[in-house]
Amino acid sequence: MKIKFVFIITICISTACMRKEIAIRTQYFPKVELRKETLPKKKNLWVFLLVGQSNMAGRGFVEPQDTIPSERVLTINKKGDIIIAKEPIHFYEPTELGLDCGLSFGKEITKYISDSITLLLIPTAVGGSRISQWLDDERHRKVRLLTNFKEKVELGKNNGQIKGILWHQGESDANQADIPFYKDRLSELFLQFREIVGDEKLPILIGELGAYSDRKDYEYSLQINKQIKQYTTSDSNAIFVKSSDLDNKGYNGHFGSVSQRAFGIRFAKEYIKHENISSLTED
Repeated sequence: MKIKFVFIITICISTACMRKEIAIRTQYFPKVELRKETLPKKKNLWVFLLVGQSNMAGRGFVEPQDTIPSERVLTINKKGDIIIAKEPIHFYEPTELGLDCGLSFGKEITKYISDSITLLLIPTAVGGSRISQWLDDERHRKVRLLTNFKEKVELGKNNGQIKGILWHQGESDANQADIPFYKDRLSELFLQFREIVGDEKLPILIGELGAYSDRKDYEYSLQINKQIKQYTTSDSNAIFVKSSDLDNKGYNGHFGSVSQRAFGIRFAKEYIKHENISSLTED
């Protein structure tokens, strides 16, 4: 009887702690969803897909500044409706939602392009996904990875022009068995991405892994980053985005909020540089 009582108390304490953790994590999540009823013309809606695993899906702490919307930065909800973007943007893992780099990327891009252009950020990243799972279109955490990507590409093409992909993935491949194949798998997957989009020169921005010296897979992460750099030298439309100096002040070794915001700005600046769009005007 005593053991049963202790077990019940333990469960109650655990549940209370979990609820408190959820309350803290979600306290600044947006309470109101703002629909975008009227979209710009297709040529003026630039679409970017956010692809990869947890650091692209976002695990940072969402703060009030991350929910200040811009009329020129849109995203989708889990129903596929186009809405004004607020963090968190991803929605595939309800118990893990957090700040990603998407909104800071979008807001930074809009500083350099014509006021007539609006961005649509489409989330497709799922935490813990290996690159082989993307290639094999496996179901991971209830999401069929490549099929979902295809569906989101169609959504993007129906409403605008797909201008690029933001990719951050590799932590799940940072092991002895998968590292030797990472560069070739990356090449194969990006070929598929571009075929699906219908643009063989589609820019793909590749963020390197966080190089946290206190992590047990530190050396493996450096090897993945080396392969990412090697790949970008062989693909003129693959753009390397540095992250090795960013802090892992999130949880479980993920990028924290400050790092995610900085990462988004870096993605944007690298895209601007690659596309030479600083002087672009499009009405």
